[in-house]
Amino acid sequence: MSSDIKKVGFIGMGIMGLPMARNLMKAGYEVTVHSRTMSKCDELVKEGAKKAETPAEAAKGMDATVTIVTDTPDVEAVILGEKGVIESAEEGSVVIDMSTISPAVTKEIASKLKDKKIGMIDAPVSGGDVGAINGTLTIMAGGEESDFNRALPLFEAMGKTITHVGPSGAGQSTKLCNQVLVGTHLVAVCEALLLAKKSGLDLEKTLRVLTGGAANSWALANLGPMIARGDHSPGFMVKLLLKDLKLVMEAATEEDLPLPGVAFSQQMFRAVEAEGGGDLGTQGVIRAFEKLANMKVAE
Repeated sequence: MSSDIKKVGFIGMGIMGLPMARNLMKAGYEVTVHSRTMSKCDELVKEGAKKAETPAEAAKGMDATVTIVTDTPDVEAVILGEKGVIESAEEGSVVIDMSTISPAVTKEIASKLKDKKIGMIDAPVSGGDVGAINGTLTIMAGGEESDFNRALPLFEAMGKTITHVGPSGAGQSTKLCNQVLVGTHLVAVCEALLLAKKSGLDLEKTLRVLTGGAANSWALANLGPMIARGDHSPGFMVKLLLKDLKLVMEAATEEDLPLPGVAFSQQMFRAVEAEGGGDLGTQGVIRAFEKLANMKVAE
């Protein structure tokens, strides 16, 4: 750990946040944690973290404050709201938002923090809960290069592929491009496995072939086997991907950009959520395809 950042406030102890904060602790940072559901902090407190009752308390005296919460309004509330980070963050410190939110709102938050002489990096992640646990996340960061360089050791404790992609908001825009592929790749995986099943193929052997050639993708290699065995447990939830795809479509609308593939995948995920599947893993989108085809992929 070689950085002027030693003390870190970490806000958001969800599926991603908790293991990410743990990896910072393992790397030697002094971590203070806060979560909307405070009991979620208890696990890391037992391991040596301090607990803060509010976002403002989590940011007080910290060199950096990390946030990873659900949606754009949540980030605004945590950083700019009553008892928010902006109330007590130290001048010269940096706020690192690792949520996936609106690029436009990110720029607004960064501007308000800058007025207080507080830096901000938008650094959304990809790699799911497995990447968060193993410290192998892909991190795409937007903001001032000097702030990125200060925060780089933190990122290296949580991720493997770390890229400064541009100014404020660029991290979020890059993440939206990532989610375009996440959504559409999963749709393709579902259709391929439906065809394989209907054709009487052995799904395990089919996956072995497909992952060994040009058709391979992260979704196929990691979620294809889960679909084949009917495991829809969440690493990343349907409702969260839907939130991200909504952000994609909002950005596309602002740019008058047609994205028909995203629009289709969004509707398939929405169909699963409409039937109560919002908390399923994203691979649970297969249920919408199974309903259309009147068949099951998994026995």
